[in-house]
Amino acid sequence: MLDFLNLKPEIFGLDISDLSLKIIKLKKRGRFLDLASFEEASLGPGLIKRGQIKNKDKLAEIIKETVKKVRGEKLKTKYVIASLPEEESFMQVIQMPKINEEDLRSAVIYEAENYIPLSIEEVYLDYQVVSPLYNHLDHLDVLIAAIPKKVVDPYFSVLKKAGLQPLALEIESLAIARALIKEETSPAPLLLLDLGASKTGFIIFSGHSLRFTTSIPVSSGGFTEIIAKNLGIELAEAEKMKVKYGLEERVKIKIKKENFEKTAEKGKIFESLVPALIDLVQQIKKHLDYYQTHSGHEHLLKENKKVSSVLLCGGGANLKGLPELLSLELKLPVELATPWINILPQGKRETKRIPPAKSLEYTAALGLALRGIRERNASWNI
Repeated sequence: MLDFLNLKPEIFGLDISDLSLKIIKLKKRGRFLDLASFEEASLGPGLIKRGQIKNKDKLAEIIKETVKKVRGEKLKTKYVIASLPEEESFMQVIQMPKINEEDLRSAVIYEAENYIPLSIEEVYLDYQVVSPLYNHLDHLDVLIAAIPKKVVDPYFSVLKKAGLQPLALEIESLAIARALIKEETSPAPLLLLDLGASKTGFIIFSGHSLRFTTSIPVSSGGFTEIIAKNLGIELAEAEKMKVKYGLEERVKIKIKKENFEKTAEKGKIFESLVPALIDLVQQIKKHLDYYQTHSGHEHLLKENKKVSSVLLCGGGANLKGLPELLSLELKLPVELATPWINILPQGKRETKRIPPAKSLEYTAALGLALRGIRERNASWNI
């Protein structure tokens, strides 16, 4: 029995995306938490494609090697909570009559068939009751999450091949929300944008729960490819220029009186990305409009019905000028997220070993690790 003499297993978080791995392990420090271990590894293109594993043996080997070389404290545990791809998942809040917990599971499975586009036999289904932020309800709000077995089983198999013991597999957006939403509660809907190397995750959270998720085929890696193609340079150089110049506009550069060569470079970077940025903004607006017209059951105050602000995470969030551009176009406050908000003491936004810009890339891994340490240390009321 693992609880005997407090011998509960230590757990680390492993975020697996199409192009990279991220590992985070947290530890208790006084009344708060702190970073214990971290590491990342790149994955070659085609190893995972749109969330589906194409080479299990190779991926298992990379995970095994990444676990061995973690920075910080060595990982002395095999227990892991890992992410599952957003692209293949389905989540929705449904309403159920108030019934006892024993009967609720069978009722949820029966009702879920009306919402999930696959047969129940083809998916793994989980759920959680969502408590209302305001008022008592005459029914239950239940968040259901489903993902095809053909997608999940390879992830479980790969983790076992890597010598790990998966305690849970969690859809990426749930981990992201756990990391970014203060105490996992928001009185008004928030939009979380996870700008990754291969896609952008679109997540809306309100009250105590996710409400809407999808993926947008606009990515930080795509921005780099566009710059490389338009300027006729290598991808590595395009990435450097993107990071250095971002979306700084030509008018600002002229005020700084920089030379013509740099003015041309910065102008070209911005102009190269204009079509992709327009696409990003249009897709965000489209999904926001869809959410606003399909979100009539969230038990929020009348003045808190609309999305109130946008939080950016993922490596692509560090693009200079992006928060300001999105704020202007969406007419909403847009800011870089703080993925340590539920981990470090209040007011502390970073650790010495992972700077703020890099932390945004670790958002999902931090959320997975946070779940792991909370499950392990539930008796400490973290």
